[in-house]
Amino acid sequence: MKIKSELFIFLSELKENNNREWFQANKDRYENDVKDPLLSFIAAFSERAPEISTSIMAIPRVSGGSLFRIYRDMRFSKDKTPYKTGAGIHFRHKRGKDVHAPGYYLHLEPGDVFAGCGIWKPNTETVNKIRTKIATHPDQWLNIIKDKKFETTFTIGGDSLMRPPKGFDPEHPLIEDLKRKDYLASVVLNEKIVGEPDFLDYYVELCKTAAPFMEFLTRAVGLDW
Repeated sequence: MKIKSELFIFLSELKENNNREWFQANKDRYENDVKDPLLSFIAAFSERAPEISTSIMAIPRVSGGSLFRIYRDMRFSKDKTPYKTGAGIHFRHKRGKDVHAPGYYLHLEPGDVFAGCGIWKPNTETVNKIRTKIATHPDQWLNIIKDKKFETTFTIGGDSLMRPPKGFDPEHPLIEDLKRKDYLASVVLNEKIVGEPDFLDYYVELCKTAAPFMEFLTRAVGLDW
């Protein structure tokens, strides 16, 4: 299953016409070219998800499901454009109640296509559980992030503390990993890759490559994988 070029065409035009009048006039295109195809992709992925983990959910709907809404939350933003110009899919952990739980993510936006996984902005208790597991199981962590296939595919990123976190040895050999505030891994894609007929297979393999990283984080915060 592939992501058709019509999705990117629509999102490109939406970026140039980010207003309610244009969107309402083109809402059928959004439904036909973006929403419905992505729901179909999510449904297809749901059949493959157990190959990765029985704890990852793929729910083909918007409200309470895996597809993010197109509508922006403008309440606390200076940017008052009403619509997102990229489509986001989040395959979250079955115990996760929000986007800060371990999960996989696929972002589709003209000029900005990527797949990611991990935990974004976890709270203090959660991030300290991850740091503790890294500090006490350094070899396991290094075997995962230095695995040849993982290391050549994914880049670990996110925000970090300026100083070592309280309660952890500043001289720990993995102090830079202990300073992380996010534990994320991502790989840059492009419209050509996601437009290939076998993209679903390709994406599943990416998720499998990242599974040891995801399992480490998931078990560190006390969840089943």
